[in-house]
Amino acid sequence: MRLLFNAVLILLLAGCATTAPPVQRLGLRLSPASLGATVSVQQHLTVERGARTDELDAALEIDTGHLTLVGLAFGQRVLGIDYDGSAIKEWRHPMLPAQVRADDVLQDLQLTLWPHAALAAALPPGWTIVDDGDGMRRTLRLDGAVVATVTYSAMPRWSGTVVLDNLRYRYRLTIQSAP
Repeated sequence: MRLLFNAVLILLLAGCATTAPPVQRLGLRLSPASLGATVSVQQHLTVERGARTDELDAALEIDTGHLTLVGLAFGQRVLGIDYDGSAIKEWRHPMLPAQVRADDVLQDLQLTLWPHAALAAALPPGWTIVDDGDGMRRTLRLDGAVVATVTYSAMPRWSGTVVLDNLRYRYRLTIQSAP
């Protein structure tokens, strides 16, 4: 069981891990307040990379001062993240691979949930973000090349299903929020 647990954790969250050169790293660190809303939601995450699909349950809470995420696999807490707008505090299961980084998880959360204006103002040189007319699709580019797309099934963005296709690191993250 321990071996199975370890294997699932490695494969489950490895899709979120990144190793980009520092010059081209997006590095989002927006304040929780810049979301402009208070969120408390339970989610089911599916990570697809190649032929592999893995799943994780999560509880996400965001208010003006903090973002808190708790990740569960097989009913056990495997990851905890608390972000106050300046520092990330992370709790990790001892068997969670080092490649799973709180910075990357935070970045995916902010890329998918935060408003366009907040994201656009925080992007480093060379990065652009475009939301289509109805806000149901978002495209992130680096020097004109598409890096990631995000599609939404409903508004606000944390309700319904969100699909992040990261073309740069070749993974798909599907987030389904509980009603």
